[in-house]
Parts: sequence; structure tokens; C-alpha cells
Amino acid sequence: MDVILLKDVEKVGLRGEVVNVARGYARNFLLPRQLAETATPAKVAELAKVGEQRARNEARTVEQAQEIAAVLGKIVLRFDVKSGPTGALFGSVTTTDITDEIWRTAKIRVDRKKVDTDALKRIGRYSIPIQVFEGVTVEVTTHVVPEGGELPPEEELAAMAAAETAEADAQAASAAEASAASDELVEYLEEVDEAEAGPTPAEAAEAADFGPADVAPEPARDAAAEPAPEPAESDEPAAEDAAEADRS
Repeated sequence: MDVILLKDVEKVGLRGEVVNVARGYARNFLLPRQLAETATPAKVAELAKVGEQRARNEARTVEQAQEIAAVLGKIVLRFDVKSGPTGALFGSVTTTDITDEIWRTAKIRVDRKKVDTDALKRIGRYSIPIQVFEGVTVEVTTHVVPEGGELPPEEELAAMAAAETAEADAQAASAAEASAASDELVEYLEEVDEAEAGPTPAEAAEAADFGPADVAPEPARDAAAEPAPEPAESDEPAAEDAAEADRS
């Protein structure tokens, strides 16, 4: 199913692109969340027309690129965004946002692939390198401002960033401790289960290999090999002596 992305969608595409996705993914995720709209022929044609219009404002020569760079070097892009107490954004400012804002404020088309930055995820003051043409690059001043307020001084921004880093480190350490405790508990419970279950069949078989049945019995005594008992002394001499005493 072809859809037109209304926002950048990770691993799918950038805003304004026509992409083909699974029908279920479009109906159950992209369309309900207003991340995309159905790519009807009329909307695709309108998108192409806008692209052609912007292309006429794109640098085609080094001279044009230098003129455009001079304009971009003087403008300040501003994004008012929702952010937390440490300055982290509830979302991000993407390269698509930057090129759209350049078009809105200066009517200059810039290829978002030529914007040399990752998504901006904190409030602050940035200088974004943009390649306008081969060999022509300009840094565009960009301010990411908390919604309904103004940017604090650089020292305060640095302190907020440090606080966020410390908080992230503390959470990581806590998660590591919890994971270690969980592993120890699992190991303990496994040991308890093994003790209650008794020996496994393999352990029982191994123990049986060394049981009484395998103890070699003492060899049977060979009666023929034993020495014969000495004969008892004869009582005949004593009987003869008694008879002779009676005759006398």
C-alpha cells in the first residue's frame, strides 16, 4: 500500500516521501497516528508539483550556491519545542524539520541528505553544517527553544546537560544492580528446586555405578586349597594302661 509520510518514521522514510508499506501496518499504525496519509493520485501529483517548485530554488551552479550560502549564513532557524526540566526534548528536531524551516523562512530548497547533523534532542544553540553545492558549505544558526520560553545562558545549558547525564548514569547503575539481584535470586531458586527434587536420573545412574552392587565380593574360599586339620591323638595307649592296672 502506497502512503505519503507526514512525519519522519524510523526505518520507513522521511516526511514527504511516498513509500510502500504493508496494508495492516498502514491502517493500524501509520494512518491512525497521523504519521502518513493514503497516496492518492491527486496527492501524489500535488507533492510532485511542490517538489518541482522547490527545485527551481535549488543551487545549480557554484555562483548560485555561493549566493544561497550567503543568505543562509545570516538567518537563524528557531524551533519552539516541548522539553523536560533537564532540557531533553519530548521528541526531536530532524533534518527534515530543518530543511522545511529553511524553505518556510527563506524559500530555499536544501537536500536534507546534505544537512550534516543527527536529530537534535536537547534545547540549545547549534551551528548546523549544510552542503549547498559541491565545495560550498555553510553553517546555519539553529536555536532549539523550550516551548513558551527562551534559551538560558550557555552555563545553565551545560549544567542541565550534566544533570541529565548524572541521572542517566544513576538509572543505569540502578538497573544493573536490579539485574544482578534478579540473577542471584533466580540462581538461588534453581538451587532450591534442585535440592527439593532430589538427584536427577543422570545423577542417580551415576551414583548407582558406584553402589554396593558393583563392590567386588570377597573370593569364595577353596576348601581343597585349605590345609587339612591335624588328626587328634589316639586314645588307645590310655586304654591299654587301664587294662594292665586291673590285672595287677
